[in-house]
Amino acid sequence: MSNDSPDALPDSTRSTLAGVISCLSDYDPDALPVQDAQAIIRQFVQPVNAIEKVVIRSALDRVLAADIVSPINVPAHDNSAMDGYALRGSDLKDSDLQLKILGTAYAGRAFDGKVNSGECVRIMTGAVMPEGCDTVIPQEFTRDESDTGVIVPAGSVRSGDNRRLKGEDLAAGTPALQKGKILRPADIGMLASLGIAEVPVQRRLRVAFFSTGDELRSIGEALDEGCVYDSNRYTLYGMLTRLGCDIVDMGVIKDDPASLEAAFRSACENADAIITSGGVSVGAADYTKQMMAQLGDVTFWKIGMRPGRPMAFGRISSNGKGAYLFGLPGNPVAVMVTFYFFARQALLHMMGASATENPPLMKVRSKAAIRKRPGRTEFQRGILSVAEDGVQEVRITGSQGSGVLRSMSEANCMVVLEHERADVKAGDMVDVIVFSGLI
Repeated sequence: MSNDSPDALPDSTRSTLAGVISCLSDYDPDALPVQDAQAIIRQFVQPVNAIEKVVIRSALDRVLAADIVSPINVPAHDNSAMDGYALRGSDLKDSDLQLKILGTAYAGRAFDGKVNSGECVRIMTGAVMPEGCDTVIPQEFTRDESDTGVIVPAGSVRSGDNRRLKGEDLAAGTPALQKGKILRPADIGMLASLGIAEVPVQRRLRVAFFSTGDELRSIGEALDEGCVYDSNRYTLYGMLTRLGCDIVDMGVIKDDPASLEAAFRSACENADAIITSGGVSVGAADYTKQMMAQLGDVTFWKIGMRPGRPMAFGRISSNGKGAYLFGLPGNPVAVMVTFYFFARQALLHMMGASATENPPLMKVRSKAAIRKRPGRTEFQRGILSVAEDGVQEVRITGSQGSGVLRSMSEANCMVVLEHERADVKAGDMVDVIVFSGLI
């Protein structure tokens, strides 16, 4: 069970958005660099402190809410890393060594007895090292093996070889996993290896989202002249689901002040964060900006980037409850780009995740020239491949218009062209972020 209500963060834990912005030199909402917008969001957003306990089978992709300390040594005993023979390292010499075989040690069934000088025990991988033994010689390195004896050739093994020490992987009382880690399959296996059945995790983040626009139609509705199907809610659904959020799909909201106010108030009262697409530009029917400003602490930006120039960010409230707000552009590709480079990091931070940054940039060779104007960051959809000379190279997917959703479907990476960069020549090195792990 969660140990808190679904209410958003108390005011005492937050700075005002204006206060955060005031710390930024040369702030210009009509020409805000990408890194400045990211910095403002990172400083303003606070984690949602809500914890629940789940069984480890349900903990995959959840954020760990407390350090996990190992209750046991892993491995619990010194054991063999090989199938072979356990022996005393002090017996090894510069000449061949003849050893008497006392018996066999199996994984889960130890050899009961002590090994003296001149003796050894046949041992299987994972079996507890017999008393007196500190070295294992792999079976294939021995010769003249029989039921009673074996020869260890000179120089075939060194004292201490092929032995896994008690507590070598984890010593009892040491941290196994740290708070804030997003639990992956290997982490679930580690928890099981420690005998831990339940772990504390952060409550799933609740995110409400909707699209705005009289021209939008949901799948299954007829398309009137000038109307389009709403794709943004489906891409947002996929991105939020992959991020591990509990989601509230509020559908399409018409460009009507009363409808927008009702939608925002409902979202505030039922979610930790709200994501909208459309209505943050300068159109005459864009009431979204007006409603955002009316309900809370919100700023509107024109970010120096392509695609995704207009964006709103802040926090709105209704009936004593509040939610962080991300007002994304309406064009399909711009929605995805602004989500990944602004909203995604903030949502991970709200989840309490320790790793909130996007995957690291890779330097690869550009296959062809790319036009680029200095003074803005460009995110171009790319296809990463290996050239005939074995070097990784990237080419863009053709038209980079912010409404060309097919370009995102065809791409496997994003080419990131930094703020001050000009045109790229064929053969130049460029930064890319691969979609694996991001999309």
